[in-house]
Amino acid sequence: MIKNLHKQDFDTSKRYFATAAILIGVGMSALDSSIVNIALPSIVNALNIEVSSSIWIVNSYQIASAATMLICASLSSRVGEKLFFKLGMLLFTLSSLGCSLSPNFSILVAMRMVQGISYAIMISVGLGLYRTILPTNMLGTILGLNAMIFAVGTAIGPALGGLIISYLSWPWLFYINIPLGIIAITLSFIFLGKDTEKEKGFDWLGAISSATALGLIVVAVDEIGNWNNKTLTSCIFIAMILFIIFIKIQNYSKYPLLPLDIFRSKIYSLAVISSILIFISQGIALVSLPFVLQHTYGYSVLESAFIFTPWPVAVAFCAPLAGILSNHFNPTKISSIGAVLFCLGLSSLAFLPETVSTINILWRVAICGLGYGLFIPPNNKEMFTNVKKNRTVIASGMLSTARTTGQSIGAAIVVVIIIALDGVGGIDFVRFVFYVFSFASFIAAFSSIVSILRIHR
Repeated sequence: MIKNLHKQDFDTSKRYFATAAILIGVGMSALDSSIVNIALPSIVNALNIEVSSSIWIVNSYQIASAATMLICASLSSRVGEKLFFKLGMLLFTLSSLGCSLSPNFSILVAMRMVQGISYAIMISVGLGLYRTILPTNMLGTILGLNAMIFAVGTAIGPALGGLIISYLSWPWLFYINIPLGIIAITLSFIFLGKDTEKEKGFDWLGAISSATALGLIVVAVDEIGNWNNKTLTSCIFIAMILFIIFIKIQNYSKYPLLPLDIFRSKIYSLAVISSILIFISQGIALVSLPFVLQHTYGYSVLESAFIFTPWPVAVAFCAPLAGILSNHFNPTKISSIGAVLFCLGLSSLAFLPETVSTINILWRVAICGLGYGLFIPPNNKEMFTNVKKNRTVIASGMLSTARTTGQSIGAAIVVVIIIALDGVGGIDFVRFVFYVFSFASFIAAFSSIVSILRIHR
């Protein structure tokens, strides 16, 4: 078990600089996960590759990060949380440089995989480190700020990527990480401090089974519509078998990758379930919205980006506020209100008429952002404060895995709905709007119920 530093080792200035290092890492990773998509056509032309192959520039990052989240969380206890975060930040910066200098497609994909692993290191450990660095009465505030930075980074990624491609070349998509990475590395090595003790042993069987299962799930999601049903079914079936094996291994492992005693807290377990459901519904909405705006209502790509803006802006406004409120009021009640608002926002999108003004879409999107921003920080605080301190990093890894897996499942649901509609007379995008957002709001409603159940706990 890794011990916390004594209070005198983290005076106010050190605490803020150490926190800044983590927040910069969060901003870099959020930006990097969204900045590349819009530049894929330019990368295709520059590297002279097939358009169908270019998706692996994105997929390699997603698969590597999803498959290694829990592994990184467990390894951090063996290497040391603070040292592991520093190594992750260093690796992310170096792999960004590697992406920029990649002479061909194969090396670029390999560097993106390294980026995905280093992203998993930073995200799986970073949230848990907040509990080590900061006093409990500041935890809600920093989780709110963390959610805000993640939302802003994700939101400005496509616009920033477009600007870079318009005036510079594609390697600059990754060059921009380097100065930020140098700042974060410097701050973390100076102010984050050192670990005092480390756990021993590692669950290799659990690591292999979980990484393979999560990797298969993400690959299967990405290939829906491209692979035949038999291949997809086989992937999902094998992944489910591996998950069952993984759980069995955790029951008997001397050094479990995911200690199942973490779920003895009913509040923690309900918070995890609620998070997964919210991330699934968010994944559905984020994938569907561009289709709806461009194909149903005829907005351009730039206009669609503008109409989506109220979502991250609302998150940026509400998340810090929700974090501060969770320091003084019941976090479960705040997150439950957020989940209900998120459900209402998705429901309002489901009932968009065939002809609609821009303002009528904007306020619906804004409600989704308000609900999501109110939900995330208090719910995360409930997760971290209802596990033992020596399980904080595992809780962080579990949260990151829930986000990645939930959003991937959400994307898969959208594709399934498109295929289903196409099989019954072609895709009617008016019907698509109703079905896809109704499904998303149903899942968000289930998340609301799960969240409300915690109040009585």
